[in-house]
Amino acid sequence: MNRRLSIAPMMDWTDRHCRAFHRTLTTRALLYTEMVTAPAVLHGDQERLLGFDAVEHPVALQLGGSDPDQLAQAARIGEQYGYDEINLNVGCPSDRVQSGRFGACLMREPELVADCMAAIKGAVAIPATVKCRIGVDDQDPEQSLFATVDACAAVGIDTFIVHARKAWLKGLSPKENRDVPPLDYALVRRLKREWPHLSISINGGITSLDEAEAHLDDTDGVALDGVMLGRAAYHEPGLLGQADRRLYGADAPDVNAFTAIERYKPYLAARLEEGVSLSSMTRHMLGLMHGRPGARAFRRILTVEALGPHAGLEVLDRATDAVREAEERRQAA
Repeated sequence: MNRRLSIAPMMDWTDRHCRAFHRTLTTRALLYTEMVTAPAVLHGDQERLLGFDAVEHPVALQLGGSDPDQLAQAARIGEQYGYDEINLNVGCPSDRVQSGRFGACLMREPELVADCMAAIKGAVAIPATVKCRIGVDDQDPEQSLFATVDACAAVGIDTFIVHARKAWLKGLSPKENRDVPPLDYALVRRLKREWPHLSISINGGITSLDEAEAHLDDTDGVALDGVMLGRAAYHEPGLLGQADRRLYGADAPDVNAFTAIERYKPYLAARLEEGVSLSSMTRHMLGLMHGRPGARAFRRILTVEALGPHAGLEVLDRATDAVREAEERRQAA
């Protein structure tokens, strides 16, 4: 699987509707689900938690947990649903995750992470991967990151996505943990230099395709294998329309906002027929017109009018027309 670009798992954001929308902009990027805990997969509403549309491929399921048997069972179910990869969350810093002994606090237990990954790898035929931080709290990142990777590599895991920040489980909120701890890109590059045969992707603080290309370039004898974008891809999804050409060398025109909307409409129409609300799908599109004339009207229409009980595709058409009209007025001025 070519993972030069992936879209980070983001709670409350990267649901199935968001992923279907992002797929209208890039056919190549690897998409990730929100984190789903292994117990939820085993005991919850599997169709609600795991169901997805075939248009989303390639798409990875991210699991949370620390019980190898539960994770193996959940991974097996994810594979049966058709996911292309199973990823273990070793990076989330929320209080709920800490109390459940999974997420970022697992950086303190590399052997347990390796046991979990061995169980997942043994349960499925699709890739089993790790997304981690470089450490937590007062750990030395040069020890904690390498200990986690070393332990997992010893059980046959060869793909890692590294958020190049520590997580501070004491003293910082989950939101602050996304920005406050300093980034250490050099440490991730050193990891790749010392483990050249492993696939190493970098995550954290990357806001543009220019920055993504810089991480992928072999500038110091080390070329990272992939870049994972998070909030930048969500808040300004239009940048994804250039990704297939710039990061994958695709011989195809970039996808503009209007083309993405037309591609998304069949999905929207099918879900509306099933009773899904328009607002639950169009909320992921609010940043699509970022920087264009009419962007504010586009957001307002989708935010307000999509909430109506019978709101349909005509709302999206009105929002799109507002942008076209604003652009025409600017050109005429």
